[in-house]
Amino acid sequence: MKLLRGYFNDCTRRTLLACFIISMSILSMSAASCAVQPMNSDKPHHTPAGFRNLHLEEDHGFFEFLKWRWERIWKDIPSADSYQFPLAKNDPAFLRSNTTKKTFTWIGHATLLLQIEGKNILTDPQFSDRSSPVQWAGPQRVVQPGVALEDLPPIHIVIISHDHYDSLDKQSIVKLFHREHGKNTRFLVPLGMKKWFKTIGIPDAIEMDWWDEYEFHSLKIIATPMQHWGKRSPFSRNNHLWASWIVMSGDFRFYFGGDTGYSPHFQETGKRYGPFDLAALPIGAYEPRWFMKNHHINPEEAVQAHLDLASKKSIAIHWGTFILTDEPLDEPPARLMHAKTDRGLRDNEFLVLKHGETIMLQ
Repeated sequence: MKLLRGYFNDCTRRTLLACFIISMSILSMSAASCAVQPMNSDKPHHTPAGFRNLHLEEDHGFFEFLKWRWERIWKDIPSADSYQFPLAKNDPAFLRSNTTKKTFTWIGHATLLLQIEGKNILTDPQFSDRSSPVQWAGPQRVVQPGVALEDLPPIHIVIISHDHYDSLDKQSIVKLFHREHGKNTRFLVPLGMKKWFKTIGIPDAIEMDWWDEYEFHSLKIIATPMQHWGKRSPFSRNNHLWASWIVMSGDFRFYFGGDTGYSPHFQETGKRYGPFDLAALPIGAYEPRWFMKNHHINPEEAVQAHLDLASKKSIAIHWGTFILTDEPLDEPPARLMHAKTDRGLRDNEFLVLKHGETIMLQ
């Protein structure tokens, strides 16, 4: 009887997914006729409809996405309750009071807190239970944020890499803006996103194109290329730019990789601004390679990116928090360990932290 129930539950799941796929196909075809405001720029990564990658001649479309989702039905992908990622013992009181020491805290996924020159910088804030436009469906958080949003110090700068829901979470952004001192927070975003921020009540987001620079007290912040894409709904592919980021002080250079595929942009950024003292590089969400390779580096490519950037030390991000792709969530650190050995990196040259772990920088 139990087997029979399981069979019907599985059939129901496949039927619902099939209906979803058909519905999204119709939406996608409808979206093709929707007008998009052109960027009116002669820059090579700008197009009349938005933006494009410089080193990617062709990209997967919606039907390749459907193929991946269909193939995924038949795979035995571990569920969220298969994992036990321990949280690091954190000291929010120290983080709130710290104004002198350089620190890095991995909160989870691509969300990290960098404290430098007495300033608190937060990347891709995602504190919600789900990486989704709604909180009743979509990829569920496997481990709670390593530091609760309410326990964060006052945030001076928020940096956004792109508009996907695992990196641009409306609920988290609104909460950050409305907490004490939140209206003093500068939101630095890739080109095209300012309008979205206005719709949620944040009027002064600072839009930046690749290689634009922004000075904040003693810090210089630079938007740099990465290979990814943007889509917030079926009607808005690549309307918003995507970017990795550099934070520079007088004696320290930090690179935030965001969420990216491997391309020559790592070498170019390393030549322009390297060597880096620290880089945060994604290592997860890479399978299946036929579909994910263009936009998500795997651990081996992350090690190559570390070398391209001439980074003294790198830290793994974008893994172990949401089940977004097909590889087991605990696979990326194991593959990273092998990749480091193969390339002759010292163990402490590319670190894997626990959720919530804080390390002191130079």
